[in-house]
Amino acid sequence: MRTNDRDFDVTRPITIIPDYMEFADGSALIEMGKTKVLATATIDEKVPPFLKRSGQGWITAEYSMLPRSTEKRTNRERTPGRISGRTQEIQRLIGRSLRAVTDLRILEERTVIIDCDVIQADGGTRSASITAGCVALALSLKKMMDNGVIDQMPLKHLVSAVSVGIVEGDILLDLDYIEDSNAETDMNVVETDSGQIVEIQATAEKAPFTKKELNALLDLAGKGIQTLITVQREILKQKSPLFMAYN
Repeated sequence: MRTNDRDFDVTRPITIIPDYMEFADGSALIEMGKTKVLATATIDEKVPPFLKRSGQGWITAEYSMLPRSTEKRTNRERTPGRISGRTQEIQRLIGRSLRAVTDLRILEERTVIIDCDVIQADGGTRSASITAGCVALALSLKKMMDNGVIDQMPLKHLVSAVSVGIVEGDILLDLDYIEDSNAETDMNVVETDSGQIVEIQATAEKAPFTKKELNALLDLAGKGIQTLITVQREILKQKSPLFMAYN
């Protein structure tokens, strides 16, 4: 039996709390089962050197796990430039996912930094970071519009992510840590609110998988992502009529 007595195609209970941090330009706390991630957005009035005088903005992300987000203490990655390969991979994934749904020209030469801090980890932290990061980004862009910094919304689509996998021969949606650590196949999928795929990360951990299984995993991920996007959409609609456009 899975945690929360859920079926193979059901996500863990989802809660997103917007504007969780008072001083951030945008923020969201997401809870997916026992996994909890806090995403905050910061607007920086400059861009990386390679974008100077381009007239285009940038979105980047940082990801970290608090020391006791896990059962055993995780050491802090203190030294800049010496973070783990896993952390670098996740940061780049979050940034790519959010840039894919944003018109960076509207930002002009500004950067939005999305900080994703894992408060508690029970699987799916990168997916939760993307889902919460999108809400934090949307709220920060709304703030820019409210302040007259930009005159149109750069975020063209909502984007979310979820894990799927094959565990003991069963295809499962939204794996927790126990399921993830025992999966024969582990996959993370990022999609937009219109069902377009942004990124797929798939690995045969213990045994190869078939194209038929791949398609089944993608279909299941799409179902889960639409559930998450529905939560994102409802949360944002409560914050402003501006977000009614995301249908």
